[in-house]
Amino acid sequence: SELFGHLKGAFTGATGAREGLFFHAKGGTLFLDEVGELPPLLQAKLLRVLEEKKVRPVGAEREIPVDVRVVAATNRDLGQAVAEGRFRQDLYYRLDVMHIHIPPLAARPEDVAPLARHFMRQVAAALAMPELPLAPELLARMRAYPWPGNARELRNVIERALILGQFPIACIGAPEPTGDPAGEAPEEAMATVERRHILKILGEAAGNKSEAARRLGLSRKTLERKCADWRS
Repeated sequence: SELFGHLKGAFTGATGAREGLFFHAKGGTLFLDEVGELPPLLQAKLLRVLEEKKVRPVGAEREIPVDVRVVAATNRDLGQAVAEGRFRQDLYYRLDVMHIHIPPLAARPEDVAPLARHFMRQVAAALAMPELPLAPELLARMRAYPWPGNARELRNVIERALILGQFPIACIGAPEPTGDPAGEAPEEAMATVERRHILKILGEAAGNKSEAARRLGLSRKTLERKCADWRS
């Protein structure tokens, strides 16, 4: 249904017709992420679409022609999956017309700095927080780290650093924090981080609680309650 669409009443809960992703991507590109996770039945259906360039929505009797360029990605070794019978060989060769291998982040340390800056801008904007400086010595340590979690781990490090207001991360040469710098329990440490962040946003909003609540994604009533709890 997600890929090929369905007709109204095709199954329980189908209260209306739906056009699938292949239909919406006509004349363009459809990106299939983690294609190695497709179950065998869907592998067969995808192969048919790629071969015939037609889709049949669930519950329909006629096929709809589609002209779609497919880009597929996976972190699995599909060659090995084919050898083990977990991925169709014919689908593998149908997808593997142009193969682009992206090395892990550890093999391209020159990408760490631009990615770190990108994630810093992105996450800081999402959290409504000021960016932290990425000093040359910090970036040098980050480039030397192997990044087993690749770009997702790098983004996680940036987000954690923004929340804590510093980079106490094991991957850049400092010990992993077990709580607040003052030795608080984890729950107390998170409360301290929350309070610090809210007070910072209040300061940036010049004490305007309505504006601060908007930036924080809270109601003004919730913000006032938190402030009252701190005063008590």
